[in-house]
Amino acid sequence: MNHESVATAYQRYAPVYDLLFGGLFEPGRRRLIQALDCRAGESVLEVGVGTGLSLRHYPPHTRVTGIDLSPHMLERARARVRRHGLDNVDLLAMDAQSLSFPDASFDKVAALYVASVVPDPAAMMRELRRVCRPGGQVLVVNHFSRGAGWPHALERRLAPFAPSLGFRPLFPLDPFVAEAGMELAGTLPVNLFGYWTLVRFINSESAAAAA
Repeated sequence: MNHESVATAYQRYAPVYDLLFGGLFEPGRRRLIQALDCRAGESVLEVGVGTGLSLRHYPPHTRVTGIDLSPHMLERARARVRRHGLDNVDLLAMDAQSLSFPDASFDKVAALYVASVVPDPAAMMRELRRVCRPGGQVLVVNHFSRGAGWPHALERRLAPFAPSLGFRPLFPLDPFVAEAGMELAGTLPVNLFGYWTLVRFINSESAAAAA
């Protein structure tokens, strides 16, 4: 996985992304935003905002900044923001592994279906931890490898095609959590068959020091 392969894959996905993944991933989007429990005046960073399918679910009193590496996905997200009059949303082209925001810029951070897409997930999580205020939440929804059964067999078969697919089929949870450098506050299966997982981190000072 590298930036070029990701950008190429999502250029292909952009025209059909909503059709392919809109309904399939919708329960995870709604569950994550519900878990964020956004309060009036809070700021949220959504990493990998894609075509903006989640943006209408945020309460209007929350300031949302969405970023994505793909200009083709962002073009569709901007059209969605205009169409629905979402004046609480800002959209920026940015690499999740190298954010341009100052430290502690956001109360909460959301990463939907992007952890297995970025070339360096550990670098992304370091950046999410950095821009989230101390005590804030970082919530991730992603697929994580099962390690057994037919899903794992399928993941292994698909693994060599990761650059073309635009994500890593083999993506275990435990190393991801260990590299995040934050306090794990819980996990919850979401979407079809519970194959995807909502992971909630607290950006505690003790966890950051240990990392």
